[in-house]
Amino acid sequence: MKALEYALIYLVPVSVIIGLMSGNLFIFLTPMLVFGMIPLLDLIIAKDAGNSPADQVPALSTSTIYLPILWGCVPLQMGMVVWGGYVAAHWSLSVEEFIGFTLSMGICSAVIGITVAHELAHREKGSLENRLSKIMLATVLYAHWGMDHAIGHHQNLGTPEDPSTARLGESLYQFIPRSISGGFNRIWSVEAVRQEQKRRPVWNSRNPMVAVLLGQAFLMIGFALVFGVAGFFYFICQALIAIGLLETVNYIGHYGLVREITDDGGYAPIAPHHCWNAGNRVTNRFLFNLQRHSDHHTHPDYHYQRLRHHQHTPQLPAGYAAMVLLAMIPPLWRSTMDNRVNDASIQRIMYHPDN
Repeated sequence: MKALEYALIYLVPVSVIIGLMSGNLFIFLTPMLVFGMIPLLDLIIAKDAGNSPADQVPALSTSTIYLPILWGCVPLQMGMVVWGGYVAAHWSLSVEEFIGFTLSMGICSAVIGITVAHELAHREKGSLENRLSKIMLATVLYAHWGMDHAIGHHQNLGTPEDPSTARLGESLYQFIPRSISGGFNRIWSVEAVRQEQKRRPVWNSRNPMVAVLLGQAFLMIGFALVFGVAGFFYFICQALIAIGLLETVNYIGHYGLVREITDDGGYAPIAPHHCWNAGNRVTNRFLFNLQRHSDHHTHPDYHYQRLRHHQHTPQLPAGYAAMVLLAMIPPLWRSTMDNRVNDASIQRIMYHPDN
């Protein structure tokens, strides 16, 4: 039964369809669900701070019951995005309905598309699941992100070398452009060096970055040819919304937390106190335990059902859905989070992980 709780994620695409069919203000049903109902349920329902007993972890890690819920999101994401192009092109939507539908699809792409793509991006390189991650990310024009996330962010988080780590005092609107451009430039440089080492020109079809860029270009051309201007505009906008939400979650996950400088001038190893966590049960079910962020960074190869809650780590005052809204208002964000960053630094010094 616990595995079925993660099927709650399917309520997001269902809300898009119901909102469209109902029309009028119901077109905004998806943002109301994600940013209204979910934070409210997080407040009402008990925290998700329990972990499975140690002797059950091996069986939990190899259980196949959790896979269909995850894999089902792959064709659903691709189908929803294409269906959205058809709706934009052939349905007589008012301006308000078009805005509401595109916003809803962008949120849906962030939740079922990017969340699942993130999980699959950590599977073995070259595996089917890893390839599916790139395809899902291509539906939001961000296929390079999974590559950079795995080899860039996971190695450099909490350091000045990581554009995906938000600095103390940095607003969301300063962070997003820096993270997008920095992440792209980082993975492009990595792949360029690899191609040079193999004595190939940077621009060749065997360069993964070139491959994903060409694939996304063909996808955009395809939407323009099949669904016209309206379908193309919808496709670009839903992608930008999804990317914006992804980068906002990046902003929330590490805001102000830095890795210590060691005696030899390097950085301390990544530890649980380098991530913000949240124990909100409902949001964790919708996001495949992404809020158990410390365990994810400590064990990036762990599947979502195995991730554990770390009590003695920096804790967010609310779940991701509520924190996204807070991050959009920088003064409120800083008044809420800056003191928590300082408290987290003090706790880090006082608390020893082995205690």
